[in-house]
Amino acid sequence: MSVKVAGVDGCRGGWMCVIREVEAPFRETAFIASSIMEVFCHPDEPAIIAIDMPIGLADRINGPGRECDIAARRPLAMRAAAVFAVPARPAIFEVDYRAACAKAKSLSDPPRAVSRQMFNLFPKIIEIDSAMTPALQKRVYECHPEVAFWAMNGHRSLSEPKKFRGRKHPPGLQQRRSLLVSHGFSVTFLSETKFPNLQAGADDLLDACACSWTAARIYKGDAIASPKQVARDAKGLVMQIFA
Repeated sequence: MSVKVAGVDGCRGGWMCVIREVEAPFRETAFIASSIMEVFCHPDEPAIIAIDMPIGLADRINGPGRECDIAARRPLAMRAAAVFAVPARPAIFEVDYRAACAKAKSLSDPPRAVSRQMFNLFPKIIEIDSAMTPALQKRVYECHPEVAFWAMNGHRSLSEPKKFRGRKHPPGLQQRRSLLVSHGFSVTFLSETKFPNLQAGADDLLDACACSWTAARIYKGDAIASPKQVARDAKGLVMQIFA
C-alpha cells in the first residue's frame, strides 16, 4: 500500500487539504475539511501532515517575531512579507482587534501591533493550538507555501506574487502552477480541481499542493527546517517551519 501525505492550507470554507502519494505516480485528491481534526483523523491516514499555520506560540516576542518566522523569511527576498509576524500567545486569544494589538504590544520588544491579516487567522491558529500536542508533532508539521515554492525553484524566490493589491495575480498563480507541474503534480488535477469561491480560492489549492510537497520531503528526510536549532513553546511544541 502506497504511503500518503497531506498538505493543508486555511481557506474560507475551513481547511483546504491535498492528499498525495509519496512515490510516483503521485495521485492527488483535494477536499475542504470543516475542522483540522477531520484532517488528522482522515481514513487515508496520511503519514505526514504539513500545515500552513503557526504551530507553537511564544509567550513573549523579542524582535521581529518567532525565530522560525525570521529564519523562513531570510531567503525569500521580495516575498519575505508572505511570512506573517506571529504575536505572543495571549494576544491570539483576544477576540477584539484593538485588544489584540494592545496585548501584542505589551508582550513584544520593541512593541508591535497585530496586522489585520494575522488577526483574521486567529480562529484557525487557536484551533491548531488547541489540537496540537508534542506527541502529535511526530506527524504534524508547520510549513509555508512560499518557502516551499522557493525550494522548488532552486532556492530562488519567485518573481511574481500570487496576489496584487488584494486580488489574484494570474502571472503569479501560473508561475506556482508551473512549478508544481515540474515537480510531478498532474496538470489535469491542477486545472480541473475547483471549489466554490465562497469556500476557497485558486491560490488555496496551489498552497495546499505546495504543503503536500513539503510533507513528502519531511517523510523522506529531505526537508529544510528553519531554524535548524529546535525551540519549544510553553506547551512543549516545536517551533520550526519546514520546506
